[in-house]
Amino acid sequence: MFARYGSALAVSSLVLLPQNAFAATGLDGAAMRWPYALPFTGLLLSIALGPLLFAKFWHHHYGKIAAAWSLLALASLVVFAGGMSTLAALVHAMLAEYLGFIVLLFSLYVVAGGILITGDIRATPATNAGILALGTLGASLVGTTGAAMILIRPLIRANRPRRHNAHVVVFFIILVANVGGALSPLGDPPLFVGFLHGVDFFWTTRTIWLQTAIVAGLLLAIFVAVDIWRFRSEPSPPEVGPLEPVRIRGLVNLVLIAAIVVSLLASAMWKPGIAFDILGTKLELEDVVRNVVLLAVAALSVWLTPDEHRQANGFTWEPIREVAKLFAGIFVAIIPVIAMLNAGHHGAFAWLLSAVTGPDGAPREVAYFWFTGLMSAFLDNAPTYLLFFQLAGGDPQTLMHEMSGTLASISMGAVYMGALTYIGNAPNFMVSSIASENGIEMPSFFGYLLRAGAVLIPLFLLLTFLPVAPILRWH
Repeated sequence: MFARYGSALAVSSLVLLPQNAFAATGLDGAAMRWPYALPFTGLLLSIALGPLLFAKFWHHHYGKIAAAWSLLALASLVVFAGGMSTLAALVHAMLAEYLGFIVLLFSLYVVAGGILITGDIRATPATNAGILALGTLGASLVGTTGAAMILIRPLIRANRPRRHNAHVVVFFIILVANVGGALSPLGDPPLFVGFLHGVDFFWTTRTIWLQTAIVAGLLLAIFVAVDIWRFRSEPSPPEVGPLEPVRIRGLVNLVLIAAIVVSLLASAMWKPGIAFDILGTKLELEDVVRNVVLLAVAALSVWLTPDEHRQANGFTWEPIREVAKLFAGIFVAIIPVIAMLNAGHHGAFAWLLSAVTGPDGAPREVAYFWFTGLMSAFLDNAPTYLLFFQLAGGDPQTLMHEMSGTLASISMGAVYMGALTYIGNAPNFMVSSIASENGIEMPSFFGYLLRAGAVLIPLFLLLTFLPVAPILRWH
């Protein structure tokens, strides 16, 4: 029960505290050592190994396992910094980081789940490539979560009769749930974080469109080659009658997706200067209003969409429930890790700052690209983007102009390499859960890592040295 109600109870209890208790003392990451990262490491290993080694137990108790690692992290912080500082850190993680993250994912999941694409789709390599290309293009317009939730179920239905179909979902995660979101703040959470911190809305569109086109184009070409090879090994499909034309139902949800986009833009531009201080965490009025609007949009989708549309989609609450529980654990267990990283040269991860900065103080774009990317794959790409954004100075004007290569490296690393693991970007896990629910035998955590890495790492090396992409410089 903790995984479902723990955060709500903790937040509710705060309103009962006396007003003078609402003053947070920051965690001293410089005084922490690497053992404080063990609960986070344990949680990641549990997510990786649980479904592989004890699938039935994991499926029934993953929320409790995530909660246990979270409690261990919080207990270590209580011993280190005391109860009030730990409570303040927990409130900040839940209200300032996790709440907006999960509300946006929830609303996109609900609204996209009401869009029903019907008709007969033959899962040929050309058709699959077309769906992946459409999702890749749409991801920067409706977000990686929105594009993934709209297209994953039709793609699964089309490919369910095929004997070899897991690779289709793997490439879908890479392209639609990650790389496709690289061209706008609406596309992927880390770029939205940058937008909220002052990066121009179309900056990534202007700056990394060529790199994104190269990566996405090569990925689609690789997918077509793999899918043709797999398709030719399949038995010939049985003869069928006339195909039912493709139709899109639940079109009201497209309007609701537009409402989500507008609410995100409005919350970034509307600054009333009103904030609620909860144990040192300032909850801005525009963020509160945005979350309320997003929840209202989700409720409207449930109300306005016929139940049979979601039933035909195979819509269930389990994928978003799993994402909510596991990422709640991640956002809590990562608290000491972020504190140590924020300590810079004085923290346990001082080597990281030295690795991305030359002896003369100049940034190393290649190092920013790879460190941001690899950490995004395991720490979630939104907080990792923010960490390296701040590490590079945090001034959006400087980063967009004099240090544009550094910001581009951070942006590409966070978005592209979020595809390396199931936990690099929230839609990854959601798509995998939906595919597994629908009978697709998805690879394990490490199985997916090996498959995605085998495809992506050579492309990233190519991007690092490619003359047509001179943004990345060694220094």
